[in-house]
Amino acid sequence: MRKYFGTDGIRRIANTELSPELVYKVAKAGAYVLSKHTDHTPVILIGRDTRISGTLIESAMVAGFLSYGANVKLLGVMPTPAVAYLTRKLNADASVVISASHNTFEFNGIKFFSNKGTKIPDSLEEEIEEVMDSGKIEELTAVGEKIGVSEIDTELMEDYVHFFEDIFKENTKTYGNSNFEVAIDTANGATYEVAPKVFEALGIKYHIINNNPDGININHNCGSTHLEGLRDYVLKNKLSLGIAYDGDGDRCLAIDEKGNVLDGDKLLAIISNYLKENGQLKKGTIVATVMSNLGLNKYCEEKGLQLIQTKVGDRYVLQEMLKDGYNFGGEQSGHVILLDYNPTGDGILTSLMLIQAILKSGKTASELSSIMKAYPQILVNAKVNPNKKYEYEKDAEIKQAIENLEKEFSGNGRVLIRPSGTEPLVRVMIEGEDQAYLEKRATELATLIEQKLK
Repeated sequence: MRKYFGTDGIRRIANTELSPELVYKVAKAGAYVLSKHTDHTPVILIGRDTRISGTLIESAMVAGFLSYGANVKLLGVMPTPAVAYLTRKLNADASVVISASHNTFEFNGIKFFSNKGTKIPDSLEEEIEEVMDSGKIEELTAVGEKIGVSEIDTELMEDYVHFFEDIFKENTKTYGNSNFEVAIDTANGATYEVAPKVFEALGIKYHIINNNPDGININHNCGSTHLEGLRDYVLKNKLSLGIAYDGDGDRCLAIDEKGNVLDGDKLLAIISNYLKENGQLKKGTIVATVMSNLGLNKYCEEKGLQLIQTKVGDRYVLQEMLKDGYNFGGEQSGHVILLDYNPTGDGILTSLMLIQAILKSGKTASELSSIMKAYPQILVNAKVNPNKKYEYEKDAEIKQAIENLEKEFSGNGRVLIRPSGTEPLVRVMIEGEDQAYLEKRATELATLIEQKLK
């Protein structure tokens, strides 16, 4: 079990659990691990979201990097995918995003990216932890002319805008529709400034909401985790589409013109169909996670596509894509990776690919999304002894109950059991066609697991 890093970097309450002292050590150890094989002074980029604690964490991070002897470029408020893109474009040695993604403002976090613009693997995070706790940290101190320097370079945001112009400008002009209008919810987060710049540059008519960050309103009843306000706005203004990003801009969810939610699975279906029709879906494959809806499996079967499922986490989706040469994948939560363009989930990129698919098809968002039927999913948490949460696989009665339920579904349902990585819980997720029946059976199975693993 890792001490500091979780499933998506380090994420804790800012200035207490995620103290400046801890951040300094993480930065120093991270700079060492990510640049120890370079023969030059390393350059590290830092971007952040709009949280009030962002500049505090940034200052401690800079101090750690400079103390090690790395040079730093401060990008200011910048979406996670923009930092990933700029890392590769500028040939930086590494980068860091200071963000707690979709969490509320009191949290903050640290995500390291390699020189390829990808999240670093578990093995490197573990190595950083080892250095932090080994006593070696004080040895990693530059002196004299070896001390690093930092510079502010917020102008690089324009490079990210041009990135989208290069991809979409021609098609937006060709398939543009004067009646097409979109609402954008930036969650008072990292996309609040760059998103309108992108949509203006592409000539897409837009309305923007929740783009006045004050340090504490990030993700507060807005963005991809709170779609109610966006839905109401789309319906009230009779718009073609609603787009919601999360706090750091690597996720996108949408609302169609009828007010229906287009989650990550729906987006995977719509965009994969568009890519397939244009000969751009490599190996006819979507990479998703085990949490993807059964409807995505059925859609792939109907379209003759291959669906590969990984454990939960966009980093594992990316690893699978890189391993076997696939170019499209994502998560139900709205992380969508279009590897031909950027090696991480990119909310703005995803939304523009969706808009391009809609405009080129001449159909509405709801008509396009009908290619995938979403099955009801029920999730029930079973509270268990933390030392026994992985023993459900060995218990004969639990195994038999799962097998019996799967037989009942006969291919039109699914049972997924996942122990929580951080809590004394076993998560029971059941999919099928009858929601009331699913709720009953999921509760029964969770109760059995609680009884057997208490």
